[in-house]
Amino acid sequence: MRHSLTDVLGIDLPIVLGPFGGLSSAALTAAVSEGGGLGSFGLYGYDGTRIRETVASIRERTARPFALNLWLPLGDEVTPHGVDAAPSRDALRPLYAVAGAAVPELPERFLPPLEEQLAAIWEARPAVLSVVFGVPASAVVEDAHRLGIRVMGTATTVAEARALEAGGGDVIVASGAEAAGHRVSFLGAPEDSLVGTFALVPQVVDAVSVPVVAAGGVADRRGVAAAFALGASGVQVGTAFLRTRQSAASEGHRAAIAGAQDTSTVLTRAMSGRLARGIPNRAVRHIESAGVIAPFPAQNWLTGVFRAAAGGDPELSSLWAGQAAGLATRDNAGDVLRELAAGLPAS
Repeated sequence: MRHSLTDVLGIDLPIVLGPFGGLSSAALTAAVSEGGGLGSFGLYGYDGTRIRETVASIRERTARPFALNLWLPLGDEVTPHGVDAAPSRDALRPLYAVAGAAVPELPERFLPPLEEQLAAIWEARPAVLSVVFGVPASAVVEDAHRLGIRVMGTATTVAEARALEAGGGDVIVASGAEAAGHRVSFLGAPEDSLVGTFALVPQVVDAVSVPVVAAGGVADRRGVAAAFALGASGVQVGTAFLRTRQSAASEGHRAAIAGAQDTSTVLTRAMSGRLARGIPNRAVRHIESAGVIAPFPAQNWLTGVFRAAAGGDPELSSLWAGQAAGLATRDNAGDVLRELAAGLPAS
C-alpha cells in the first residue's frame, strides 16, 4: 500500500518547494513550510559552517518540516588540479570585462566534500534529505533513517526511479523535461533522458510503491490537478516560487520569468558544464558561440565569478526557468501556495 505524501513527510499539503541551488532563501523555504507544504533549501556548494548558519536562519522563521537538498557526486567531476581551464577562462574574458571582474585563478577546490555537508545535515536533523544526481549510499540512507530523516530522491526516467526505491528512498520526485534548472539524470546522458512530465509520472507511479512527486510544468491549480490525475501523490514546484519576492532570485531574473512564454527556455551546458533549462541571455549566447565549455564543476565556478560581480544583471546571470514560466504570475509565495492548493483533489 502506497502511503500518502503528507503522512510520510509530516506536512499538511502535498506541495514541495523545488530546491534552488544558489537561489534558495530561508524566507521562501520557511514561507512554504509555514503554509503547510515542504519548504526546501538547495545546499549546492555550501560547506558545513554555511549549512549550520542556513539551518539556524530557517529555524528562526519556522518550526515546521523542511528539506535540505544535496547534489550527489556522479564521479565525473573535475578538480582544480585535474582540469585545463585555460581555454574556457580565455573564452569568458569578455564577460569578466563587462562584469568588472578580474580573470580568476582557480581555487584550491571547487566544492566542499560531501562528507562535510552530511555531517552538518545530521547535526541539523531536517525532516527530509533530498538528493539529486544519484542514489545515496546505503550508509547515508541508514544514517538518515536512524535520525528520523526521510530520504527523497529525484528521477528523470523509470529506471532511475526504480534504483532510488531499491536504494531505500522514501519518496521519489519524477522530474519531467519541462522542469527548470539542471537535468539531474544519473543512469544515462541527460540528453537521452528528456521524458516529459505527462509521460514520466504515470510510468514511475506504476513502477514503484513509494509516493511519487510530479515536477516539471506545474505552476498553477491546473498542473496540480493533472499531476494527481496521473497518479502522483504530490507536486514539486520551482519556477512559480522562484518568481516570488521571497526567493533569492534577482529582480532581473524575476522579470525574465514574468516575461517568459512557452518557447522562452533552452537546454544548455553553457553556465555550469551540465545540461540545464533556463532563459538564454548574453552570457549563454556568448559561451555557446565560443564553443568552449569546461567540464563541471569548473565551468560553474568560472562563470560564477562574473555572475557574482555582475550584481544581478540578468544578461550575466543563470536565468533558470521551466517551460511553464509563462504561468508564473504571482509575486508572493503565499499566493502561489494557495493557488496550487486549489488544485488538490478533495479529501
